[in-house]
Amino acid sequence: MMIKSLRDTLLLAAVALLLAACSSPPAPRLDEPAARLEGPVVDQRWNLLLVGTNERLEMPERPHFVIDRDGRVSGSDGCNRLTGRAALGENNRIAFSDLATTRRACPNADDAARVTGMLENAYRYLIDHDRLVFFGPDQRVLGGWRRANG
Repeated sequence: MMIKSLRDTLLLAAVALLLAACSSPPAPRLDEPAARLEGPVVDQRWNLLLVGTNERLEMPERPHFVIDRDGRVSGSDGCNRLTGRAALGENNRIAFSDLATTRRACPNADDAARVTGMLENAYRYLIDHDRLVFFGPDQRVLGGWRRANG
């Protein structure tokens, strides 16, 4: 009886270790002073292309953002100026924090909130040529951006 219990305990421990090894890497730390950021996402202007996989938004201004080397984010949600912080991690992890916008009256306020929500929920990114795609923690596509020319 004791051998069976020990065997079951070892089996359970092995399964737990296997599951831990398959888990996602931790989120980039936003509470620590960031080293200077590098990579294809940094120091580029990214213009909104799609929300989700196929929805284009008509906004007074084109939503866009830039992440600078110090992790500062600036841009527009399509109606209001946008500022915040970003951190990059292993395996194309990305996390935005402290996002704030001005509060200008806008007929497309709901769409502007969706743009900000996309950034807040971004978990991982993929770059393909001049396209940047954000994925949520569930690997669902949140939206796509296109690198601005020059």
